[in-house]
Formats: sequence, C-alpha cells, structure tokens
Amino acid sequence: MSTPSLTERYVHEVVRRIPADQRTDVADELRATIADTVEAREGADPDAVEREVINEMGDPIRLAARYADRPLSLIGPDLYPVYIRLITMLLTIVLPIVVAALVVTTAIETEDIGKAIGAGIGSILTVGGQMIAWPTVIFALIDRSRDRDRTLADAKTWTVNNLPDRNLEKRNGFGDAIPTIVYNAFLIVALLLNFSWVPDGGDRVHVLDQSLWTFWLWPIVAGLAAIILTEIARIAKGRWTMPLACWHAAAQLLFAVPTLWILSQHRFFSDEFLTAIKSGSNVDLLYNAVAIGVVLVTANEIIKRFRDANAARISA
Repeated sequence: MSTPSLTERYVHEVVRRIPADQRTDVADELRATIADTVEAREGADPDAVEREVINEMGDPIRLAARYADRPLSLIGPDLYPVYIRLITMLLTIVLPIVVAALVVTTAIETEDIGKAIGAGIGSILTVGGQMIAWPTVIFALIDRSRDRDRTLADAKTWTVNNLPDRNLEKRNGFGDAIPTIVYNAFLIVALLLNFSWVPDGGDRVHVLDQSLWTFWLWPIVAGLAAIILTEIARIAKGRWTMPLACWHAAAQLLFAVPTLWILSQHRFFSDEFLTAIKSGSNVDLLYNAVAIGVVLVTANEIIKRFRDANAARISA
C-alpha cells in the first residue's frame, strides 16, 4: 500500500470537516493551490518545499472553518483547535472510563443493578456536563488573560508532523474494530445463554423474559452477528465503503428495531429479575433508559460509518 503524500493527508484533514457538498471542490482547490505554490518556488528538494508550503497553510481545523464559513467563535479562532481536541478526548476516552467505573462500583456496593444503571445514566449527564463546562470556562479565561499572546503562540505551533498517518489509520482500523466485535460477540453469548443473576440472599433468576425465545430474540442475535460480519469485511477491505456502510446500517436496524419493539412492550426483562432489583415503579424509567441508549448508539454507529465511507471515497 503506497503512502499518501503530505498534500493528500492535509487535504483529507481539511475536507472531512466541511459539508459533503463542498468537499470535492475544496479538495481540488487545495491540491491545485499546494501544487502551484510548490512549483513556483525554486528548491532542490520538492518534498521539503511541500512541507514548507503546508506548514504555512496552517492547522487544517482552522482552514476547514474558513471554507465552511463557520467562525470559530466559541472560544476564539486561535484557541479553538486546542479546545475542541481536549473536549473530544475527554468525552470519548475519559467519560466512558469514569461512567463504567461508577456503574461497577455502585453495583458492588449496593448489589442493586437498577441503582447502578441509574447512576451510570446520571453520571453521563453530570460528569459529561462538567467535562464540557470547566474547560470552556478555563479556555475563555485564557483567551482574555494578560498572557493571551504567549498562549496563542503556543497554540499556533502546528506543523505537518501533526497530520495523522492515513495508512496507520487504515491499519489501526483493525484495532478499532476489535472492541466492536468483542462487544457484540459478548452480547450474542449473553443472549444465547440467557444469563442469570443471584440477588443478595435470593434464588437465581433469569434476566431476560423466557417467552422472547419464541421469535423476537432471533432477529436480534442475527443483527448482532451481521454487525460483526460487516466489521470483519471492513478489516478485509481496509476502509469503509458505501455498500459496506449500507450493509452495516441494515445490520444495526435488524438489531435495533425488534429490540425497541420488545422494550416498548415491557417484555425484555423477566418479572423475577425486575422484582429482584426492586425496580417497583421504576420499570418505565428502566425500559425508557435502555430504549434511549439503543437509539443513540444505533444512530451514532450508522452516521459514523457513512461519514467514514464518504471520507474514504473523497480521499481515494
């Protein structure tokens, strides 16, 4: 597999952040601008000249904002790239770890799965809100501080060395797919075994409603298996394509639609399990929370795969 040039890597980082209907024109314009500028400069090493030109064009996030006519005014155009990268890292890496740790800790301390799930949902809102609010306040203060010029100088030190290696991105696609494959495989095993739970001082109870095995759980299992197959196909292909994204969307819907119908009928969890976790009047809350989670995760996965496929198509 050939290594994409610095120009292609830079163009990819810019156009993936602008509306889809502008990407082809902007990509062609950027390539032409970089090529013309490099050609106009006399230099013994074209690669060195290319690096110099791209360095001068600056951070692709800032350039993409200008092309999309979206002012970076939340914090300010100079600090916004650093700010948005920090928020992305906090919400995609730190928040899931905090929520998972809180759910496990609550489940161990209270031996009440219902409380653990409720604590996890609440922490997504509270902790996530704090992770957005405090960095925003801090960056706003920095943007207006006396040391603003020095801070901005540090933020502007973007070079081509910051561009991600797109071949590494493709190879790392294998690593990205592994958690998805393992997670969906775990769900399949859990559904097939109809895992049970022993409440404190009680008898073992099945978590799922036994009557679901007459029909409804089979399309759910098929959907999870199809999701795994599309991830494996993506690994073999090396990138997402539009057909693969369509198949992935179909697999997600095959899983989500029957799941949501079962949840809407309050038939997913067994009565013994709901009694054991002392859900009481919180049955509606539990089912609604799980349904909302299914909708959000499914929609996010479908949108993300189509975005990846479209970005791969433009940069191909």
